[in-house]
Parts: sequence; structure tokens; C-alpha cells
Amino acid sequence: MIAIITGASRGIGQAVADKLAGLGYDLCLNAKNAIRLQQTTDELIKKYPAINIHCKPADISIREEAIAFGKWCLGFGVPDMLINNAGSYKPGNLIDEPDDQMEKMMNLNFYSAYHLTRTVIDDMIKRGSGSIFNMCSIASLASYPGGGSYSVSKYALHGFTKNIRHELKKHGIKVTGIFSGAAHTDTWGDFDNSTNRIMEANDIAELIAGTLKLSNQAVTEEIVIRPQLGDL
Repeated sequence: MIAIITGASRGIGQAVADKLAGLGYDLCLNAKNAIRLQQTTDELIKKYPAINIHCKPADISIREEAIAFGKWCLGFGVPDMLINNAGSYKPGNLIDEPDDQMEKMMNLNFYSAYHLTRTVIDDMIKRGSGSIFNMCSIASLASYPGGGSYSVSKYALHGFTKNIRHELKKHGIKVTGIFSGAAHTDTWGDFDNSTNRIMEANDIAELIAGTLKLSNQAVTEEIVIRPQLGDL
């Protein structure tokens, strides 16, 4: 079994990588930061020596690099799972955010998933099985102050998820959108979570693992998860 995970060097991506390695998945990992990605890979190899773990740093917000990463992954076999997790948050309002912010948010939060999925999907279709998880975020469910281009890019990912789910259901490939609220990752910087106000990255990893227990004829189309006390 092979899983592709983007944004895998930290946070949710790292937690998912750790969980899937523990379940016996070989991994193809990506992140932009080569040093941090290699550190995460080395840690996982040490923890799971029986698992094949490969990493390739790339900026998949760039179309050509996303496609190249997908082709590189296929060199290890057809993926059983694709986790489109790479993303970034920049606050702002559409009326006054920097001129290039929309392009940056769309390229990383939406187009990276679009191009990577399209690169590997033909092989998954030929095999007739697999799962795709897109990290859509609760920002793709409702507008909010400061959401700006980030929210728009996640709405785009939400739309992509719904459409690709419709197209792939006849091919035996499951597609799930994950709509996560605040989880304690590097995005939150030095946020003090000593009171457990927001979720842990591993909460999302556990959800993904849980869906793998379903029968072939069942799919979890959407998962919404928020902190117990609600959004911040």
C-alpha cells in the first residue's frame, strides 16, 4: 500500500504520515522546505524501519513541480491514497489584500491538489481503487472576517472535491473532503494551547484512519471537525 502526502513535514501532514506508516503504508512525502522534510522522513524511517518512506522537496504551488512530483511518486507504484494537504494561510480582505495574494493562495491551496490529482488519477482509475482526501478547511464553508483569498481558495478546493467525487465514484475511487477547524500546528505560531482550546493535528489523522475501516461500498464524502468550544 502506498500513500502520497503533501505538506508532510509538519502539522497535520506529519501526523497523517505517522499514522499511515503505523498502519503499514509506504509513503511518498512532499514539502517545500527540504531540510524539515528530510528531518521528518528520517524520524519516520527510524520509527518504522520496515516501511518504505521516500521524500521529494518541491514547491507544488508551481504547476510543473506538482506534476513532476506526481510522476516521481508513480515510479514507486500506483498510490492507494492521496492526501492533498499542502496549504498556507494568509489573512486579508479581498478589497485591500496584496495584489498577488489571490494567485498565491489559489496556486498552493487549490491548484497543487488539482494538478497532482490529475497526474496520478489515470493509474488509479486503471486499477479501480483508491482514496483521495482533500483538506478543505471550514474556511470553505462560510465567509468570515479576514478570510479573503484564503477562504476563496478553499472554496475552490471544496468545489473540486465535490466534482471529482462525482466523476470517480464509478471507478471505485473514494473522495473525501475534510473541513477542519483550528488545529494546533505551526500555523498558530506560539499559540498557548495549554487549556486545549483547539484541536490536535493527530485528531485529523485519526479521522482519516477511521475511514479506512469502511466497506468498499461505503464512502465518507465530507468530514467536519471543530474544537469542542467552537471556532475561534
